[in-house]
Amino acid sequence: MLRNVCGTHVRMIGCRYAFGFSLALSGIALGCGTAPPRSALPDARSALDRLHASQACGLGIQASAKIDHFGAQGRVRGDLLMFAVAPGKLRMDVVGPMNLGVVATLASDGARFSLSDLREKRFFAGPAKACNIARLTTVSMPGHVLVSLLRGDAPVLKHEPAAGTVVWSKSGYYVVTLPSTRSAEEELHIAPHPSDFDLPWQKQRMRLVDVEVRQQGYVVYHASLGAHGAAPMASPRVDPDGIDPPLPVSGPLCSAELPRKIEVDVPSKNADVQFRYENVTWNPPLVEGLFEQTPTPGLQLERVDCKD
Repeated sequence: MLRNVCGTHVRMIGCRYAFGFSLALSGIALGCGTAPPRSALPDARSALDRLHASQACGLGIQASAKIDHFGAQGRVRGDLLMFAVAPGKLRMDVVGPMNLGVVATLASDGARFSLSDLREKRFFAGPAKACNIARLTTVSMPGHVLVSLLRGDAPVLKHEPAAGTVVWSKSGYYVVTLPSTRSAEEELHIAPHPSDFDLPWQKQRMRLVDVEVRQQGYVVYHASLGAHGAAPMASPRVDPDGIDPPLPVSGPLCSAELPRKIEVDVPSKNADVQFRYENVTWNPPLVEGLFEQTPTPGLQLERVDCKD
């Protein structure tokens, strides 16, 4: 019979030759992998520019998702209703089991943070620092970094424009390495859209599939993104009573790809979180006050600050 090895057809000629033949093939297999696009990205700056351009129409998302996170309180799983809008606006409503409704709400406008926990009857308020946002997500990262990941875009460390390298991996993506200040380094894995391999690099859409930030040899955080696919555009919000005018969408027409599965790990905190989108749309209508909240009567108010 015929067998395809790295694109080359070979004929299997008998069991007694199988072992020797497999050894011969192993030498070929060492060169297996995905070849780069015909028009390859020339440098790290171009790789980042193409990724950002691929996501540029999507200013924010609305999603229903499964959240699975691990932290000081152990492993917690649940349902999540979420808004994430660039650069750092977040709204996360955790839905309890057995028709309990919303049991916790995080809101952040990028500067102010609040978290109402109906289970513990506590209301936290303070600055929108990474350590405060981690009170719900368990992973300590700035809001703008988390929002970028939830939008399928790359949070990028400050670096010199000409700094950075890009090489092709046979696993099917570019490896972009960016040196930064304070002995920090960021590595991003960016993959061309499968349909764009034959296009000039300037027209190729890019997917973010992995990000890792290291400082002084330690991993600050690692994120992996998968199950990419085009996401629909949200619709204006219509008042069912016809009293108020429709609330328009919050951005331009967009059908860019989004990862449906996002995992973030912070090894130093022994914490991780996974988001799995069940439904997600681009540029949803945003009602006034969506990213802020006031204490519900009966909740204990706590002013919180922390050091990232």
